[in-house]
Amino acid sequence: MRVLIVEDDPDISKGVETALRHEGYQTETAFDGEEGHKLALFNSYGVILLDLMLPKKDGRQVCRELREAGVSTPILMMTARDDVPDRVEGLMSGADDYLVKPFAIEELLARVMALARRDSLLRSAKLSLGDIELDTTAQSVTVEGRPVQLTQREFALLEALLRNQGRVLTREAILERVFNNDEALPNTVNFHMSSLRKKVDPDSKWIHTVHGFGYSARS
Repeated sequence: MRVLIVEDDPDISKGVETALRHEGYQTETAFDGEEGHKLALFNSYGVILLDLMLPKKDGRQVCRELREAGVSTPILMMTARDDVPDRVEGLMSGADDYLVKPFAIEELLARVMALARRDSLLRSAKLSLGDIELDTTAQSVTVEGRPVQLTQREFALLEALLRNQGRVLTREAILERVFNNDEALPNTVNFHMSSLRKKVDPDSKWIHTVHGFGYSARS
């Protein structure tokens, strides 16, 4: 499972990242609210660990904007402010749980596990648009009910498009957020998108090119 850590204190973020990876989680880290917001919008995570006091955009604002955008990923708010009004405000902004600093790593891990388990029971693993259906649990894709074999890159690209229906994903965002900058060739995104379209949308009914910007999945 992938966990997003949004924390501006490098010592805390490193400690949390080390503990999570030791337990088998994959992690990504953002050090300000704007970067955390972008990562959470463009990628799929099992849990988001979100600090309250962040540069550029605070945790409450990030949380509210993610919920308004339809992102339902469980959010664990982390903060040194333990007054009841602060905790209530954090939860009212859309957080699922609240952890006060300093915290024991064992408690953090237990809360992450509980949020992930609860979310797996509530959230559908299937995404669809028109004739296309993607199952994140089975790692499968069908078009008009027929199975389609995709590469790992194509599957990740299709998942990102379906999770952000109606939004434009720029080539730069896809390269950075979806492919994690693993491929730096200028035509990387175009190549994978062309291959994906041939397999799932040869008539370009659902996946659209937004010239000068990127791509958008919409009906």
